[in-house]
Amino acid sequence: MSEGVAAIDAGTLADRAAFEAAVVAPCRPVVLRGAVADGPVLKASAAGNSALIEALAEFAAPVSAELFVGTPEIAGRYFYAPGLDGFNFERRSMPLPQAIAAIGSEAVDGTSFYLGSIPAEVGFPAFAAAHPMPWLPERAGPRLWLGTASTVACHHDRLDNLAVCVAGRRRFTLFPPEAIGDLYVGPIDNTMAGQPVGLAVGSSPGDPQWPRFEAWRDRALVAELKPGDALYLPKLWWHQVEATGDLNLLVNYWWDAHPSGPDDPFTAMLLAMTTIAERPLPEREAWRAFFDHYIFRPDRHPLDHLPPERHGILGPLAENRGRIRAMVMQWLRR
Repeated sequence: MSEGVAAIDAGTLADRAAFEAAVVAPCRPVVLRGAVADGPVLKASAAGNSALIEALAEFAAPVSAELFVGTPEIAGRYFYAPGLDGFNFERRSMPLPQAIAAIGSEAVDGTSFYLGSIPAEVGFPAFAAAHPMPWLPERAGPRLWLGTASTVACHHDRLDNLAVCVAGRRRFTLFPPEAIGDLYVGPIDNTMAGQPVGLAVGSSPGDPQWPRFEAWRDRALVAELKPGDALYLPKLWWHQVEATGDLNLLVNYWWDAHPSGPDDPFTAMLLAMTTIAERPLPEREAWRAFFDHYIFRPDRHPLDHLPPERHGILGPLAENRGRIRAMVMQWLRR
């Protein structure tokens, strides 16, 4: 049976240091009850859907936006078309204020609307100042997700995520990174919104197409958010997101909580794919041992048997990152 995500009272977090120690450091999902209690948009949402749409329209800039539109048949579940040769929804480009108005029109025929990942600095320039998030660094700017009832397919993010429910309700169904092999992940270069999705999540119990998923079906973690609540989600955790109100608004913040330099680990993984993935199994196992030893270091530093002054480029990254990158770039140009 699925378990609930651990929850804490956001009022116990006095400042950013307390947030990082209690929430970020364990690298586990956490629900923060009452994370946001103020701000004009949250107050407007409490007054009803019309007030929320009006408040968002006041913040909105006349920039172009992409609106997902789903027919009644998909019941708000944005997904692939059969055969993975397309998608089951339509993308419409329009000015942001017009997209907000379409979502607020409260269509009665079951048509669903979804406007996702709008950076506030682009689409709602005054939003961040009116809705500060003191727990996070400035680089973690807010993004807005607005729509009718919807289900966003199970996916992961490559950054840490703080997701704040502002209007409606949000249900997150979570799986840890190690579940990846049993979620039947789809293509990484043909996606609905940038990230690959777990095709098996949301299937009926016992579906013969996804037998390995049964090992995880009842082990998912579930987070239920009401307005003002937030979910901290570490990078690479898989999450299906259901918006269950008639009108729903979520504001999220992405940032790297444990940065170690300018390079993206996903880029390194893709490069490793081109060099290792189709080599013979015994050779792949040999490279796995080298990756564990030098990169993942489950037990110790690979040169802890030598004095620090003999560690060379395996010394502290802050001192050696530039040397390593220069070597890699030189070898890639060969």
